[in-house]
Amino acid sequence: MWACAMISYICAIAGRTSLGVAGVEAMDRFEMSAATLALFSSLQVGIYGISQIPVGLALDRWGPRRLLYTGAVLVAVAQLGMAVADGVPTALAARVLLGIGDATAFVSVLRLLPSWFSPFRIPLFTQLTSIIGTLGQVISAWPFMGVLHHFGWSFAFAVMGGMTFAGALLVAAFVRDTPGTLRHPSGPGEHPHEPVALTLRRVLGSPWTWLGFFTHWSGAGPAMTFTLLWGVPFLTLGMGMSAGNASSMLVLFTLINIVAGPFVGQLTAKRPGARIPMVVGSAVAVVLVWGAVLAPTRPVPAWVVVVLVVVLALAGVSSSIGFDFVRQGAVRERLGTATGATNMGGFAATLIAVEAIGTALDATSGDGVLGWQEFRLALSLQVVTWGIGLIGVLASRSRVRRRGGTAI
Repeated sequence: MWACAMISYICAIAGRTSLGVAGVEAMDRFEMSAATLALFSSLQVGIYGISQIPVGLALDRWGPRRLLYTGAVLVAVAQLGMAVADGVPTALAARVLLGIGDATAFVSVLRLLPSWFSPFRIPLFTQLTSIIGTLGQVISAWPFMGVLHHFGWSFAFAVMGGMTFAGALLVAAFVRDTPGTLRHPSGPGEHPHEPVALTLRRVLGSPWTWLGFFTHWSGAGPAMTFTLLWGVPFLTLGMGMSAGNASSMLVLFTLINIVAGPFVGQLTAKRPGARIPMVVGSAVAVVLVWGAVLAPTRPVPAWVVVVLVVVLALAGVSSSIGFDFVRQGAVRERLGTATGATNMGGFAATLIAVEAIGTALDATSGDGVLGWQEFRLALSLQVVTWGIGLIGVLASRSRVRRRGGTAI
């Protein structure tokens, strides 16, 4: 059951990251600037983030199976829309649809875990959900890029759409909200719930929610800014790497997630007091390594980029600790809403960073050519989101402790 749900999530990740891999081709196909390309990802990420609260409320009322299936169908339609798009408006509409569908995937799979696994195993399966989902990034970085270069834009995105629709069919056939719904798949949605306004007030008023939010902001924000859009252009146009080597860096990112994720999941389950030090440590490491990359006036050696990718991957792994915090502080009836609110953190940070970087690149490339100096200045703007995330984690932890939070 979990594997079938994961296939749908992997397809959503592949759809989410496909534009980052095809960023240079998109600029040529639609004859657009770096700022317009940033708008594609900003709009998609913004829609994803805005959708998290409605998706969380729907999870608590209708169940994850229905949302996961509906979202997968929307992502499939969006990919087919990208396949036939011949202008910026159509392509933007497709990315909006993809953002809505993608918004249902991760939180729906996480919402399934308390019903199917013991509390001790949930942190491990949270990490496994996150890291196995990044196989979608491998699909976009290698097979999708290969199809894109050999068969063209339309065929590549059409294949992605068909793959995602197949994932939707698996969800409909095999995924159930709880073991008790194996023969009666209607799931939740039949029982009365508290008013929406009350749910929102209690979820957003909890310091546990904000601790999860800023934990996700601090770890997932830098990682997604790199992998969703600006990583490949930075490595190819700024660093001078080949497209193949740039793709290999994205694959390395995924491999680090796969190796580190289960370890972090087991560690946080056995030693919950280590969670905050891990979150803060990873955030500080991101600042230090990006500083080492961007400080020189010339592109750094390839091994420094490898270190950067490893640190960003570890930060992405640490972001899933935020979901441990909301499970600890939220009641079961509001868990979907609290999970959605937490998941907004990384995407809010990504939205701000992606748009700022695209605007800065256009402003500094007077001749329209992007190189090391332009990327060096633009990527340094991330320091703002890094600082907000770190301050938010520390402030939220203090609020939790004042309210008697334990193991924090």
